[in-house]
Amino acid sequence: MNPSIKSVPTSAEKSELDLGYYLDMVISHRWLIAIIASAFLAMGMLYACFASPVYRADIMLQVEDSSDGVAGGNLVSSVSSLFQVKSVTAGEIEILRSRLVVSHAVDKLKLYIDASPSYFPLIGRWIARHNADGLSRPGIFGMGGFAWSSESIEVDQFDVPAELEGEHFFITALGDDSYRLSGEGFDNPVEGKIGKPETFRSSEGDVFLTVTKLSGKRGARFKITRSSRLTIIGQIQKDLEIQEMGKQQSDVIGVALRGTDPVLISKIMNEIGREYVRQNVDRKTEEAGKSLQFLQEQLPKMKAALEDAEQNYNNYREKHGTLDIGTEGKLVLQQSVEAQTQLLALKQRRADLLTRFGPEHPSILAINQQISELEKASGGVDERIEGMPSTEQDVVRFERDVEVRKALYLALLQSSQQLNLLKAGKVGTVRMVDSAPVPEVPVWPAKALVIPISVLVGLVVGFAAAFVKTTFFGGVDDPLEIEQRAGLNVYATIPHADLQRGITAKADAKSPHISILALAHPEEPAVESLRSLRTSLQFALLEARNNVVLVTGPAPGVGKSFLSINFAALIAAGGKRVILIDADMRKGHLNQSFGQARPGGLSELLAGDASISSAIRKTTLSNLDFMATGIIPSNPAELLLRPRLGEIVAECSRIYDIVIVDAPPILAVTDAAILAPHAGSTFLVARAHTTKMGELVESARRVELGGGNVTGVLLNGIKVLPGRYGYGSTYGNYRYVSYDYTSEKS
Repeated sequence: MNPSIKSVPTSAEKSELDLGYYLDMVISHRWLIAIIASAFLAMGMLYACFASPVYRADIMLQVEDSSDGVAGGNLVSSVSSLFQVKSVTAGEIEILRSRLVVSHAVDKLKLYIDASPSYFPLIGRWIARHNADGLSRPGIFGMGGFAWSSESIEVDQFDVPAELEGEHFFITALGDDSYRLSGEGFDNPVEGKIGKPETFRSSEGDVFLTVTKLSGKRGARFKITRSSRLTIIGQIQKDLEIQEMGKQQSDVIGVALRGTDPVLISKIMNEIGREYVRQNVDRKTEEAGKSLQFLQEQLPKMKAALEDAEQNYNNYREKHGTLDIGTEGKLVLQQSVEAQTQLLALKQRRADLLTRFGPEHPSILAINQQISELEKASGGVDERIEGMPSTEQDVVRFERDVEVRKALYLALLQSSQQLNLLKAGKVGTVRMVDSAPVPEVPVWPAKALVIPISVLVGLVVGFAAAFVKTTFFGGVDDPLEIEQRAGLNVYATIPHADLQRGITAKADAKSPHISILALAHPEEPAVESLRSLRTSLQFALLEARNNVVLVTGPAPGVGKSFLSINFAALIAAGGKRVILIDADMRKGHLNQSFGQARPGGLSELLAGDASISSAIRKTTLSNLDFMATGIIPSNPAELLLRPRLGEIVAECSRIYDIVIVDAPPILAVTDAAILAPHAGSTFLVARAHTTKMGELVESARRVELGGGNVTGVLLNGIKVLPGRYGYGSTYGNYRYVSYDYTSEKS
């Protein structure tokens, strides 16, 4: 008969089991998770308080339609329709980010020179931000030169050899408008004057430095770095946040930059905005100049063509007189004039664009497509003209030539005047709607965001740490897992006995048995679990070959001696005659729990120096006798291999109802494997969250190799939560909890 019942969970049970497993893991490691989350919260709060604030400066630019440029929109609209291409926002964004625009701000503000006070690590900047009144005493106890207040420095020139770009140099205030420069390339510090251009010779070449302003007491230290110009330009290009505002094709561009110096990023943004507008004006002015030059070349030709057309028409009328072409002829004439005017205008526009772009440019290709379509439409009108009488055809053609040439000439003349105005006015197609004020409120760190994120990250890391610890470093804690993976029945799960340490400390020689938990606190959950084991053992003994119960474990510290002595006390309390044998002749100490001496026990009995009657000792507990280890021998395993062991076990088995043998750890020494063949039942004690699955499997293998058979596993040290409901270790779909079910007082 097998008292342990195995069951295969259904898929729904497995899902619930998985959830329970993770809940158990979280609760078992709640302090680890709480500590990690608290640590991340503390780091987040420190970061939110001490991190340098980051500000955001932004500008807004509008890319205007070329036809909306100057006052008198109708005047410029004809120029746009003939000679200009509307700015594309995507293209303007790339121009904004170009080196042409960004380099101007870098050069004007000398952004490749980084000069700032030297602050104490981590907290120095924070202290300086909150202590801006006056100048501080540099350093710590006069050492280090750290700035603690409103110290500042301005450097107009700092040119170093290419080999020293990116290296840190240090300027130390000496008082009397003097300073000392030290750093890479200088074997000895050099001195200079504030406001005076200085030239210092380094190991890599000359260093040119002009300090225009230095505000700090004697000993104050400043860090200065000369970076590569191209590196700084590239960094700003990367850091610029550029996007089209509002809906698509709004033609409004927002540009922003983040940094720790609000004044500096405001200056950078405004310089970039102004330079972008200036570049746009210059580009449009240059385009207007090229278009104007082209028109001035075309106007005399168009005027001569107009005069020729008028002369030809006048000659025809003098020869044939005035003719009426009728209503239909006038309609055809109007359509032909419009088609030819548009066609010639497009050809003029294409010729203008070809002076600036190649033949494969998208604008040129688009105009070619329009010309092709207009030529088809014009061909249809020409067919209608050819269907008219020959005299009317001639009149229509002569009048059409005059009207087309006149319209083109007047349009070119007006365009020339408008381009002159545009060139003189230096008007571009973009404008800066909003400049960048100095930001007052930092955008980062945002405490309302940093702290919750810190807690969230801490919880995630805590859960991960708990998972890793449980998966890779934790021991067994699930009876079902032991049964499935090790093939061993779990006879009992014993909760962790928190009271045991306290009662052990209170025990003394007069009442040693008080250190036995089953006697001191019989209502303890661990004791109740052993009572369940006592019931299960009765059925197990029915199939066992004798009444000898061997208790061992994979390694020291699993609680086998605690279980042995309490289990023996409970069986004795149930009316059975029990003997507890301390067979750990290396580190056994059960004699202390009974207040008895070690000598005169098992080792002497095996050596033939004592009799069974003298080795068996009475205890203060009814029905419970005890056999100590005896004097610790030098060869415990050899003693156990003597035939005398079988005789001792058989005699004890005859005298007592149950013999409980507390054996040493089987993975540590071979003693338990020698004792196992003499026992009818062998139990392995595993400590929850400590004993590894592999240790259990190997322990069972060694018992079997020694000729014994493992009856089951006692899972000790299970952590439970008090109360009616709680989560502890899982067994199937259940959780181990402690229930308050004490007897009522009469």
